[in-house]
Amino acid sequence: MTDQYTFRNPVTAYGKISPPEQHQPEPGLDAELEPKADLGEETYRGTGRLEGRRAIVTGADSGIGAATAIAFGREGADVVLSYLPEEEEDASRIAGIIEAAGRKAVKVPGDLKDPNVCREVVDTAVAVLGGVDILVNNAGKQVAQKELTDITDEQFDHTLKTNVYAMFWLTKAALPHLPPGSTIINTTSIQAYSPSPTLVDYASTKASINNFTKGLAQQLAPQGIRVNAVAPGPIWTPLQVSSGQPKEELPEFGQSTPLGRAGQPAELAPAYVFLASPESSYVVGETLNVNGGSPTP
Repeated sequence: MTDQYTFRNPVTAYGKISPPEQHQPEPGLDAELEPKADLGEETYRGTGRLEGRRAIVTGADSGIGAATAIAFGREGADVVLSYLPEEEEDASRIAGIIEAAGRKAVKVPGDLKDPNVCREVVDTAVAVLGGVDILVNNAGKQVAQKELTDITDEQFDHTLKTNVYAMFWLTKAALPHLPPGSTIINTTSIQAYSPSPTLVDYASTKASINNFTKGLAQQLAPQGIRVNAVAPGPIWTPLQVSSGQPKEELPEFGQSTPLGRAGQPAELAPAYVFLASPESSYVVGETLNVNGGSPTP
């Protein structure tokens, strides 16, 4: 079985997928995704880089968040999993994988559009894990619309609250508990630099996340708290089939990248591990692009 350390050709490492046209109601389930995404269940091999750490990962039930949570657990961290109640099936599976690695997995379902839920996530980490020193703001909402006039006030509000407000609320709640050496990692996107015409509201939030990351990184660096971001490209997750992409475009998803294929969540997890670990002690305010070769600033 290959793992993240195996020498291989990145063009063919995961194969090109041509997903069938499909749709799931929001927020979408990994359990129903076709084809299945690789979350690293069978391929991520930890080396103890996060031994004894205490992490919060939002959007941890599927996709990038789930792959990151699995990797953190296998690297030795206990993990609080934040997810929507509708995603319980996926979240329970990820919790089981982390527990099989010998670490704690604490499930906290709830909608992060509510600031009280954000505070509950942090309070649970402190109460159950004894503290927190890694915060991954990853949960996101993405709904494609061909015209600006198709974006309802409700969609715009929900996208901003899920992607930006929740990041602010979670970070603000976590800060009093973060000791020197802690890390905050925010999920931005290639959309922050190269917005798709169908993702105007989503892309705007990702640019905001990028800016928030770089400003906060300067503010917290003297305290020994590092803030960085990961900017994924086209990654195969339930987000894409729950209105994240026009369904007629799914068969070609990710094939326009220089590598010629979509990325898998398992390919993102090592980036989050690197930014969470002491290996990246001099990396502050960085946006680490994991996008298959698409140019960025």
